Amino acid sequence: MMREPSKDGRLKETPSQTAGPYVHIGTAPQSIGREPLANQPGPVAYDGPDAITIEGVIYDGAGEPVRDAMVEFWGADAQGRVGEHGLFGRATTDFKTGEFSFRTVKPGQMREGLAPRIDFLIFARGINLHLHTRIYFPEDRDLIHDDPELKRVAPKARATLIADRIDGGAKGAYRFDVNLQGDNETVFFDV
Repeated sequence: MMREPSKDGRLKETPSQTAGPYVHIGTAPQSIGREPLANQPGPVAYDGPDAITIEGVIYDGAGEPVRDAMVEFWGADAQGRVGEHGLFGRATTDFKTGEFSFRTVKPGQMREGLAPRIDFLIFARGINLHLHTRIYFPEDRDLIHDDPELKRVAPKARATLIADRIDGGAKGAYRFDVNLQGDNETVFFDV
Protein backbone atom coordinates (compact mmCIF):
# COMPACT_ATOMS: atom_id res chain seq x y z
CA MET A 1 0.00 0.00 0.00
CA MET A 2 1.44 3.40 -0.94
CA ARG A 3 1.55 6.28 1.48
CA GLU A 4 1.36 9.98 0.75
CA PRO A 5 2.08 12.93 3.04
CA SER A 6 -0.85 14.56 4.86
CA LYS A 7 -1.15 18.35 5.36
CA ASP A 8 0.94 18.13 8.51
CA GLY A 9 3.71 16.24 6.70
CA ARG A 10 3.00 12.84 8.21
CA LEU A 11 2.35 9.90 5.94
CA LYS A 12 -1.22 8.71 5.61
CA GLU A 13 -2.52 5.51 4.16
CA THR A 14 -3.96 5.69 0.66
CA PRO A 15 -7.08 3.74 -0.25
CA SER A 16 -6.51 0.08 -1.05
CA GLN A 17 -7.75 -1.63 -4.18
CA THR A 18 -9.71 -4.86 -4.29
CA ALA A 19 -9.44 -7.53 -6.95
CA GLY A 20 -12.14 -5.56 -8.76
CA PRO A 21 -14.93 -6.97 -10.81
CA TYR A 22 -12.48 -7.49 -13.69
CA VAL A 23 -10.06 -9.99 -12.16
CA HIS A 24 -11.15 -12.56 -14.75
CA ILE A 25 -9.94 -10.56 -17.77
CA GLY A 26 -6.26 -10.84 -16.89
CA THR A 27 -6.20 -14.08 -14.94
CA ALA A 28 -8.90 -16.35 -16.36
CA PRO A 29 -10.12 -14.86 -19.66
CA GLN A 30 -11.71 -18.17 -20.71
CA SER A 31 -14.33 -17.64 -17.98
CA ILE A 32 -15.65 -14.59 -19.84
CA GLY A 33 -15.58 -16.19 -23.27
CA ARG A 34 -12.12 -15.06 -24.35
CA GLU A 35 -9.21 -17.19 -25.47
CA PRO A 36 -7.07 -18.48 -22.58
CA LEU A 37 -3.62 -16.98 -22.36
CA ALA A 38 -0.64 -19.15 -23.24
CA ASN A 39 0.50 -21.23 -20.25
CA GLN A 40 -2.39 -19.86 -18.20
CA PRO A 41 -3.32 -22.24 -15.35
CA GLY A 42 -6.87 -23.51 -15.51
CA PRO A 43 -9.23 -25.61 -13.43
CA VAL A 44 -7.54 -28.89 -14.37
CA ALA A 45 -4.15 -29.29 -12.70
CA TYR A 46 -4.16 -33.07 -13.11
CA ASP A 47 -6.49 -35.37 -15.02
CA GLY A 48 -4.95 -38.83 -14.63
CA PRO A 49 -6.72 -42.00 -13.49
CA ASP A 50 -6.44 -41.02 -9.81
CA ALA A 51 -7.68 -37.44 -10.30
CA ILE A 52 -10.13 -35.95 -7.83
CA THR A 53 -12.73 -33.24 -8.33
CA ILE A 54 -13.41 -30.57 -5.73
CA GLU A 55 -16.50 -28.43 -6.09
CA GLY A 56 -18.17 -25.88 -3.89
CA VAL A 57 -19.55 -22.39 -3.40
CA ILE A 58 -18.06 -19.35 -1.69
CA TYR A 59 -20.69 -17.63 0.47
CA ASP A 60 -20.55 -14.03 1.65
CA GLY A 61 -21.61 -12.86 5.12
CA ALA A 62 -25.28 -12.73 4.09
CA GLY A 63 -25.17 -16.36 2.89
CA GLU A 64 -25.26 -15.38 -0.79
CA PRO A 65 -22.93 -17.01 -3.33
CA VAL A 66 -19.98 -14.90 -4.46
CA ARG A 67 -20.51 -15.23 -8.20
CA ASP A 68 -17.43 -13.43 -9.44
CA ALA A 69 -14.63 -14.96 -7.37
CA MET A 70 -11.48 -16.60 -8.63
CA VAL A 71 -9.69 -19.32 -6.71
CA GLU A 72 -6.16 -20.64 -6.97
CA PHE A 73 -5.27 -24.04 -5.61
CA TRP A 74 -1.93 -25.68 -4.98
CA GLY A 75 -1.00 -29.04 -3.58
CA ALA A 76 1.76 -31.61 -3.49
CA ASP A 77 1.59 -34.53 -5.89
CA ALA A 78 0.27 -37.93 -4.76
CA GLN A 79 3.68 -38.80 -3.27
CA GLY A 80 3.81 -35.57 -1.24
CA ARG A 81 6.43 -33.95 -3.46
CA VAL A 82 6.38 -30.19 -3.98
CA GLY A 83 8.46 -27.84 -6.11
CA GLU A 84 8.39 -28.88 -9.75
CA HIS A 85 6.03 -31.75 -8.81
CA GLY A 86 3.44 -29.57 -7.05
CA LEU A 87 0.15 -29.03 -8.82
CA PHE A 88 -1.26 -25.52 -9.35
CA GLY A 89 -4.45 -24.35 -10.99
CA ARG A 90 -7.00 -21.57 -11.16
CA ALA A 91 -10.79 -21.70 -11.37
CA THR A 92 -13.57 -19.14 -11.32
CA THR A 93 -17.01 -19.27 -9.84
CA ASP A 94 -19.94 -19.59 -12.21
CA PHE A 95 -21.48 -16.15 -12.75
CA LYS A 96 -25.01 -17.58 -12.31
CA THR A 97 -24.67 -20.15 -9.53
CA GLY A 98 -21.48 -19.24 -7.70
CA GLU A 99 -20.18 -22.83 -8.08
CA PHE A 100 -16.50 -23.55 -8.65
CA SER A 101 -14.96 -26.85 -9.65
CA PHE A 102 -11.43 -28.06 -10.26
CA ARG A 103 -9.51 -31.29 -10.84
CA THR A 104 -6.24 -32.29 -9.29
CA VAL A 105 -4.77 -35.28 -7.45
CA LYS A 106 -5.23 -35.99 -3.76
CA PRO A 107 -1.92 -34.83 -2.33
CA GLY A 108 0.33 -37.04 -0.29
CA GLN A 109 1.93 -35.99 3.00
CA MET A 110 4.55 -33.30 2.43
CA ARG A 111 6.18 -34.05 5.76
CA GLU A 112 5.74 -36.60 8.53
CA GLY A 113 3.08 -35.39 10.95
CA LEU A 114 1.33 -33.03 8.52
CA ALA A 115 -2.03 -33.99 7.08
CA PRO A 116 -2.31 -33.91 3.27
CA ARG A 117 -3.90 -30.66 2.11
CA ILE A 118 -4.58 -28.37 -0.79
CA ASP A 119 -3.85 -24.68 -0.26
CA PHE A 120 -6.78 -22.60 -1.50
CA LEU A 121 -6.70 -18.86 -2.20
CA ILE A 122 -9.74 -16.67 -2.89
CA PHE A 123 -9.72 -13.44 -4.90
CA ALA A 124 -12.91 -11.38 -5.27
CA ARG A 125 -14.33 -7.87 -5.28
CA GLY A 126 -14.35 -6.40 -1.81
CA ILE A 127 -11.33 -8.44 -0.70
CA ASN A 128 -8.15 -6.36 -0.47
CA LEU A 129 -5.76 -9.27 -0.07
CA HIS A 130 -6.53 -12.80 -1.12
CA LEU A 131 -7.87 -15.10 1.57
CA HIS A 132 -5.83 -18.22 2.23
CA THR A 133 -7.44 -21.38 3.53
CA ARG A 134 -6.77 -25.09 3.20
CA ILE A 135 -8.69 -28.14 2.11
CA TYR A 136 -8.21 -31.34 4.11
CA PHE A 137 -9.81 -34.72 3.42
CA PRO A 138 -12.22 -36.68 5.64
CA GLU A 139 -10.31 -39.94 5.27
CA ASP A 140 -7.32 -38.25 6.94
CA ARG A 141 -9.10 -37.31 10.20
CA ASP A 142 -6.47 -39.03 12.38
CA LEU A 143 -3.66 -37.10 10.66
CA ILE A 144 -5.71 -33.87 10.91
CA HIS A 145 -6.21 -34.44 14.64
CA ASP A 146 -2.44 -34.84 15.18
CA ASP A 147 -1.26 -32.14 12.74
CA PRO A 148 0.76 -29.64 14.84
CA GLU A 149 -0.33 -26.71 12.64
CA LEU A 150 -4.01 -27.57 13.13
CA LYS A 151 -3.76 -28.14 16.89
CA ARG A 152 -3.82 -24.35 17.22
CA VAL A 153 -7.27 -24.27 15.57
CA ALA A 154 -10.34 -25.02 17.71
CA PRO A 155 -11.99 -28.36 16.78
CA LYS A 156 -15.26 -26.69 15.65
CA ALA A 157 -13.34 -24.27 13.43
CA ARG A 158 -11.07 -27.07 12.20
CA ALA A 159 -14.16 -28.77 10.76
CA THR A 160 -14.54 -25.85 8.30
CA LEU A 161 -11.32 -27.00 6.63
CA ILE A 162 -12.41 -30.58 5.89
CA ALA A 163 -14.04 -31.30 2.54
CA ASP A 164 -17.01 -33.66 2.38
CA ARG A 165 -16.90 -36.74 0.20
CA ILE A 166 -19.74 -36.59 -2.32
CA ASP A 167 -21.89 -39.70 -1.94
CA GLY A 168 -23.01 -41.22 -5.18
CA GLY A 169 -20.65 -39.01 -7.12
CA ALA A 170 -17.63 -39.96 -9.12
CA LYS A 171 -14.81 -41.69 -7.27
CA GLY A 172 -12.72 -38.98 -5.73
CA ALA A 173 -15.39 -36.25 -5.71
CA TYR A 174 -15.42 -33.79 -2.80
CA ARG A 175 -17.48 -30.78 -1.72
CA PHE A 176 -15.80 -27.78 -0.09
CA ASP A 177 -17.97 -24.75 0.63
CA VAL A 178 -16.40 -21.58 2.01
CA ASN A 179 -18.12 -19.10 4.35
CA LEU A 180 -16.44 -15.71 4.38
CA GLN A 181 -18.23 -14.64 7.59
CA GLY A 182 -20.77 -15.84 10.12
CA ASP A 183 -21.18 -18.68 12.59
CA ASN A 184 -19.55 -21.24 10.29
CA GLU A 185 -16.84 -18.92 8.97
CA THR A 186 -14.10 -20.87 7.27
CA VAL A 187 -10.69 -20.64 8.93
CA PHE A 188 -8.33 -18.34 7.01
CA PHE A 189 -4.57 -18.31 7.54
CA ASP A 190 -2.36 -15.24 7.76
CA VAL A 191 0.41 -16.40 5.43
